[in-house]
Amino acid sequence: MAWSMERKYALLAGLYIAALVAANLIGNKVAVIGGVVVSVAIFSYPVTFLVTDIVAEVFGKKKTTDLVVAGVASLVFVLLLTALSVTLPPADRFPYNEAYIDIFGMSTRILIASIICFAASQTHDIWAFHFWKEKTHGKHLWLRNNLSTMGSQLIDSFAFMFIAFYGAAPEYTLGFVISITIPYWLVKVAVAAADTPFCYLGVRWMRGEERPESTP
Repeated sequence: MAWSMERKYALLAGLYIAALVAANLIGNKVAVIGGVVVSVAIFSYPVTFLVTDIVAEVFGKKKTTDLVVAGVASLVFVLLLTALSVTLPPADRFPYNEAYIDIFGMSTRILIASIICFAASQTHDIWAFHFWKEKTHGKHLWLRNNLSTMGSQLIDSFAFMFIAFYGAAPEYTLGFVISITIPYWLVKVAVAAADTPFCYLGVRWMRGEERPESTP
């Protein structure tokens, strides 16, 4: 039996929330990819922008905004639960509390930065996507997908680094924050460009189209 658009939307919304929660739970770890030090959230966080672009293309601004609001609420809820879990005293039979705190314990500053930057970047992504859709008269999905995501990722990357780390130590000057933001953002740009075919496929799947939109 064919899936209705409502069921497809529910699946995308679930993927969106899962990617967002995963990015915030696993993102403390950094790795080196192509010589650039990045958070491992680089594999999950961009999915949120891909999903919002698909939803924006098919359903429009209002439903996409509702999805982002649900994402912010989910993020706040998960982070509050995480803070509570870290704060509760451990049972005697749980010998891993210090490791648990090391993994899941985040400073208030980082938590605030995460929520603010997610809300700001996703809001910009919705605005930019529809701005470019209007400018291109509904054509060039690849263009609005990439321009909206790349700009939003720049806002997210710089704002997070600045709010979370500027002045946290003597070496965390504005210049240093910019120097570590640019290569991180360039990796995100590459990821955004790579997800363009998935944006087309997602839109086709949502609409039940048999053939893709021709690339102008």
